[in-house]
Amino acid sequence: MDKQTEIEIQAAAFRRLQKHLMQDRTDVQNIDLMNMAGFCRNCLARWYQEAANEKGIEMGKDEAREIYYGMTMAEWKANYQTEANAEKQAAFEVAFKENVTERD
Repeated sequence: MDKQTEIEIQAAAFRRLQKHLMQDRTDVQNIDLMNMAGFCRNCLARWYQEAANEKGIEMGKDEAREIYYGMTMAEWKANYQTEANAEKQAAFEVAFKENVTERD
């Protein structure tokens, strides 16, 4: 496989993951993703931001999240986010420390 085809396939897989999380499974909460998989939608948006920054494209956290989510975080939270119980919040603190570096 040539490099360009590989990049296109990787991009298609990323777009499908994004669609799955943003359209097909809006019921899955970010806190549950982080607690179970060590990443969430915000991580994917941050990785997008970091890739843009590495290419010399200035992009902040809020802009990257809006691009990834297709809406502002306030809109996403109002439409899809539910309250997390104390147990989920405690697990999130552990998962966040284990998986997210101090780049935010």
